[in-house]
This record gives sequence, C-alpha cells and structure tokens, in this order.
Amino acid sequence: MVVHSQSGALDHCSLIKTCRPTPVAFSGIPVVNLRDPEAKSLIVKACEEYGFFKLVNHGVPMEFFTNLENEALRFFNLPQSDKDKGGPPDPFGYGCKMIGSNGDVGWIEYLLLNTNPQITSHKTHTVFRENPEIFRSAVNEYVQAVKRMAFEVVELVADGLEIEPRDALSRLLRDDMSDSCFRLNHYPPCPELQALSGRNLIGFGEHTDPQIISVLRSNNTSGLQICLKDKTWVSVPPDQTSFFINVGDALQVMTNGRLRSVRHRVLADSVSSRLSMIYFGGPPLGEKIVPLPSLMAKGEESLYKEFTWSEYKTSAYKSRLSDYRLGLFEKKTAACL
Repeated sequence: MVVHSQSGALDHCSLIKTCRPTPVAFSGIPVVNLRDPEAKSLIVKACEEYGFFKLVNHGVPMEFFTNLENEALRFFNLPQSDKDKGGPPDPFGYGCKMIGSNGDVGWIEYLLLNTNPQITSHKTHTVFRENPEIFRSAVNEYVQAVKRMAFEVVELVADGLEIEPRDALSRLLRDDMSDSCFRLNHYPPCPELQALSGRNLIGFGEHTDPQIISVLRSNNTSGLQICLKDKTWVSVPPDQTSFFINVGDALQVMTNGRLRSVRHRVLADSVSSRLSMIYFGGPPLGEKIVPLPSLMAKGEESLYKEFTWSEYKTSAYKSRLSDYRLGLFEKKTAACL
C-alpha cells in the first residue's frame, strides 16, 4: 500500500469515511487473567457487559508475536506489484483498501488466510510462494498456539454459564471442518490526516464479527475502538503483550442474546503503522446456530430463527460492514436487542 507525502494522497481515498476523534482512552476495559481461579465468572461478566475483554497471562510465547510481526511487516513492505500477486482475495489472499465486495473501503491492506488444512486456497499458496518459508512457519506456530488458547477461553465460557457438555463450544472450533480463518491487518501511517480538519480516517469500518469468537493481538499503536451499550465509541489502549477477545454474532445467538457481539472499528494514525493479527473461530459450515439447550430456561423461546453457519455467513458477506446482520434472523416477536 503506497503512502505518498503530498496533500493529494487522500484524493483516491475520498470514499473512505471519517469520524470525530475520541479524546481519551477508555480505562474500563475488563482485564482477565487466564490463570485466575475466578476467570470463568470474570469472562462471562465481561462478555455480558461489553462483549469484549483483555486477556493476560495467556501462555502464548512473546517470541511467537515477534516472529509473526516481523514476517508480516516484511511482506507488507514489499513492492506493491509483489503483494498484488497474492490478490485480489477469493476471499483468501491479499487485499488493499477494498473490504469485501459491497463497497466498503478503508485505509488498510491485509492478508486473509485459511486455518483449516482441509481447505486450500490458490491465493494463500501464492502469498507464501512469494515469501520465505519462515513466514508460513511463523503463521502456523502463532495460529496453533492461539487456537489452543481460544479453546480454553470458550470452555471457561461454558463453565461460567454452566453449559453442558463443557465442550459444546470448543468442539465446533476443534472440528476438522471448522470454518475458522486468520487475518493480518496493516494500517500504514497517514500523514495527511491533518488535512481532514481534526477528523480521523477510518481504517476498518464499524462492524461486529460473525463468528463465535475473535482473538486479536496488535502492535503498540492505538486505533481500535469499541461501541458501548449507550452507543458511545471509546478507544482501547493498546497492549502488545496481551490479547483482546471479541464475542461474535454466532455466540450471541448460541447464548440467546445473553452474551453480546461487540461493534468495533479501527482508525488510522498519522505517525505510526498499526499491525493486528486476528483469529476468527468459526463452526463448520453445516452447523446449526441455535441457542444451546442447557442455557434455555423452561418455556424460554429462542430470539432467533434457526439457521446454519453457512446461511449466516453468506448473508453477512452480502451486507455492508455497518449493517445489523442479525436483524434478518431475529424472530418478529423478539424484543429489540
């Protein structure tokens, strides 16, 4: 992604939205120590109140962070013509500015990679063919470690909600046909932000994640924001040693609205580049997404129509980022969430 120094650099990005800056970083982000005996209760509380929390003492070696960050930056610093060989995404591969196929754009370039060895992608092979084997190794060791941690997190969710069986969620992520993916997002610095009269350029527009759970790690550059229940946007202080966990739409449905998927976005920075790594834990395509029976009180009705993950994924990817995607699947008698 080429960033020019002259004031006209934003001309070709005129479709990218802007927003007013949030003055102060939010100090209320829940922090959960994965080894805390009360972790299961703290995770559930955070997911009920925010749909989001910071995870510390997670056990993933820092060298995995460092290795992958170095290799990802090496890729994103390649000449544009070399990076373009891995795109356009299908949906896997390299993408630049365009987010999906429905008109969403942002100040971003990214790699979307498949985490399921049962499914191959020509574009993914191209990305790794154009780069040293060490890049593939760095991705694999990081993703495998984060997967194991994600399995533990959703099992603690099950413990906290008293879901039976305990692996009701983790089995979907462990499944050989789990529809999970891994994304590397690079937000180059945008020196021309001053030309926006005090407004921020959107790197990745507001949205919720469709999957069950998202596990985010970034470098020490700010930009991530979440939307609170009162519709206020707040900035999340960066922490390159920790993970940030998002509740996804599928988990909201599976808990019948008890846990809430969090609306979030990323803003561009005028000085520093932001690099984020996100594991999206999804179920198999044919899995029915319905409230878990052990969570439903006697006589309680589902707030949502029954659908498969494939049906929801197809619908979500036909929508714009900011759309309320679950709205199409709510029962007409359900109260507004």
